[in-house]
Amino acid sequence: MLSKPPFSYLETLNKVDDCIDINSDLAEAILDAGLASVGLSPASQPDDTKVALPEWHNAATKIDLDKARSTVHQMFRDWSAEGAVEREACYGPVMQYLYEEFGLQRQNGEAIEVLVPGAGLGRLVFDLCREGYLAEGNEISYHQLLTSSFILNHTSKADEWALHPFALSFSNQHNRADQLRKVTIPDVHPGGTVSAGGMGMTTGDFVTLYSDEENKSRFDAVATVFFIDTAPNVLTYIDTIWCCLKPGGIWVNLGPLLWHFEEKQVGQSNGGDDEEGSSRDKADRTGYIGEAGSFEPSADEVKLLVEQAGFIVEKYEMHSTTTGYVQNGRSMLRSMYEPCRWVARKPTPAPALQRSPDTPNIEVETVS
Repeated sequence: MLSKPPFSYLETLNKVDDCIDINSDLAEAILDAGLASVGLSPASQPDDTKVALPEWHNAATKIDLDKARSTVHQMFRDWSAEGAVEREACYGPVMQYLYEEFGLQRQNGEAIEVLVPGAGLGRLVFDLCREGYLAEGNEISYHQLLTSSFILNHTSKADEWALHPFALSFSNQHNRADQLRKVTIPDVHPGGTVSAGGMGMTTGDFVTLYSDEENKSRFDAVATVFFIDTAPNVLTYIDTIWCCLKPGGIWVNLGPLLWHFEEKQVGQSNGGDDEEGSSRDKADRTGYIGEAGSFEPSADEVKLLVEQAGFIVEKYEMHSTTTGYVQNGRSMLRSMYEPCRWVARKPTPAPALQRSPDTPNIEVETVS
């Protein structure tokens, strides 16, 4: 019965297989560009090429597959036209806070440096660059680093690549067309965009890189979006942001508190979600350098920790934004967040009192 119309389930499976092939074409292009960037041969060799395969070939683990699937969803969120709703909900308020703080300085041609930890596929970094900021992203996941590099440096036009982000999601579908639908990326061609700013990306652990002397008091702003809950101990993130911010600089944050190390040992993978795309994938951040003393504060406790570190919280908003995260907007199941958002300032030290050269010396005689 299922093999015949109106079900034709075998035909559905064939269509899913076609979608997998299309996604695979994009994945191979990303990998080949990454291999070429480090001087290695492409992974996709002609069939008649008798070349010994490298030892890493066919060595992907379940964690790698979970991260690859998460990266497919991230491409949908960050670089497709359909992902604009989530980007506006998450990146829009951050961009507005930065404009309110630095808009006049940018108009006057001043260079404003902004750090984006947990930059993922680099869309916020790219958008900040387009607005005239000197934006620097930091990411540790090589799956996302390879993908962001490909989109930013190796695409030749907008809508160049097809992607089927929900082809493997059989649950909670209203119809097969929703499951198999295609999006195209990137929605804008990064290489063809005129930018007034600059951008860069660093690789490695955020705390290790930005708590050193070289980055001390370097940035005018730090923008964290869906990031601070990736910390096993959020105090290390707070201290690192304090270190790399200039006095008078601001920390703009937006995100929930889905603590990634809750109910697991530090360094252990969370794996993927049961419902693909239904909630934020904890696997996309596995790899940050772990440490002892993991704890999970509430939002009001995080605010207190930020203030006790020395920051002045100038704006703090709850329940003002509702957003999904790599959300399938046509699914029967939708998980939504109400992220908190704030602007915290690193205060400028009060100037030391200086004695005027015209002030006469006053000698006090001690009487014994």
